[in-house]
Amino acid sequence: MPKILSAKQIKQLDSYTIQHEPIASIDLMERACRAFECWLTERFDVNHRIGIVCGIGNNGGDGLGIARLLYESGYIVQVWIIKSESTESSDFKINKERLKNKVAIKDIESAPDPEIFSSCDILIDAILGSGLSRAVEGLNAAVIECINQTNILRVAIDVPSGLMMDQPSTGSIIKAHHTVSFQLPKLAFFFPQSYPFVGCWHVVPIGLSKTFINQETSPYFYLSLKNIKQILKPRLTFDHKGRHGHALIIAGSIGKIGAAVLASRASLRAGLGLLTTHVPKCGNIILQTSVPEAMVNLDSHEEFFTSVNSIDHYSAIGIGPGIGQGNETLNAFASLLKQFKLPMVIDADALNILSTNKELLKEITEGSILTPHPKEFERLVGRWKNDFERLEKQQQLAKQLKCVVVLKGAYSSIVSPDGDVYFNSTGNPGMATGGTGDILTGILTGLLAQKYSSLHAALLGVYVHGLAGDIAAYEKGMNSVIASDLIEFLANAFKKITA
Repeated sequence: MPKILSAKQIKQLDSYTIQHEPIASIDLMERACRAFECWLTERFDVNHRIGIVCGIGNNGGDGLGIARLLYESGYIVQVWIIKSESTESSDFKINKERLKNKVAIKDIESAPDPEIFSSCDILIDAILGSGLSRAVEGLNAAVIECINQTNILRVAIDVPSGLMMDQPSTGSIIKAHHTVSFQLPKLAFFFPQSYPFVGCWHVVPIGLSKTFINQETSPYFYLSLKNIKQILKPRLTFDHKGRHGHALIIAGSIGKIGAAVLASRASLRAGLGLLTTHVPKCGNIILQTSVPEAMVNLDSHEEFFTSVNSIDHYSAIGIGPGIGQGNETLNAFASLLKQFKLPMVIDADALNILSTNKELLKEITEGSILTPHPKEFERLVGRWKNDFERLEKQQQLAKQLKCVVVLKGAYSSIVSPDGDVYFNSTGNPGMATGGTGDILTGILTGLLAQKYSSLHAALLGVYVHGLAGDIAAYEKGMNSVIASDLIEFLANAFKKITA
């Protein structure tokens, strides 16, 4: 599974590659420059005028090498070098000499006016890169602020200058529209607070040592289709419905029976053998009509969840979508937690009940899956100062409960009971609409009932949920996706995984 390495590990990876390939550092830089140039030329033709702003370290050396390659490919290129009291790196000097008499180079010695870049269509940030350990100051900060004031398309090399890879960032930071990262994504890319600076990020391979990457340990991973293919279980010739689990979904209250419908339909589309859905009496006709494949278990109350009997024969339970937070529902949920000792999927109002009755946390069965969105997560663990602290709180909660905690959103983070973090690679903003969380609850419950481990159910479920959303956005348009579309395209998502 693709790892996400720290800034220190990335530096060691470069050194290991140089030593063991072996390859000269300037030749490895040339490889990176060519990968970046290939990315850019595939998207922007020679009619785009390119400006490159360079520091005097190796990120600046990348910028100079890219300038030469773009010039040789027929682009109009301008280069600016920020004069600094620091010493020019040796590879920077080599690429500066190689660029001589090809591209005009101008020095920036004081805070510039944004107009100096007005002749460019694309501005490439090659100022500082990934080696940053503190906030940017002085002339570099002034140039960054100047660049951010332009209306030019901005592309960062490896990491936007001023952004730290694996700790909170302060001070001046390039606001890139695109970031082209070498070999691996960086941890900061997965956080909402980084998005204004990273923009859309892309990874280009530059041949860094796979041996080093494989032997390094990291608690951070990025889900890929290859990983998910290895998790999905095949259907066997003599399988029958009893081999694929019997799940119970507890969802819905008066006015919110739709949540039960969405979760139920999604659970069945995830390959579940048998499904029972528990709803208040007011949901009977709706469920029997909307989800004929599900058996319906009726609550004694007309409008909301108050009790459920005979739970021993279920292989998994999903609870929360649309159930409300009234006292009778609270008591019923507390009783369920004490009685059912297999892993559960806990979402929505069930999470909100936990957040106001934290003594119930100790009743959650180990291996359960919690699926909060950011506001529900805040109610559970309190506020955080930055996204790194938020992730730490997610890891702490997963370890404390010995459960899987899924924090929903862009790059949904899935934290295992031992604290490992998996960032999802599927999904899109079109999924930011009511009901998509109910569908995830259904998918996860269906997978858990089929005897997937809690972690594998979460990884597969979150990935296929996002993939269905991606197919829906492609077919319907991102602005027009509704939750039911995800159920419609779940079959396509599973087909893509098994292809």
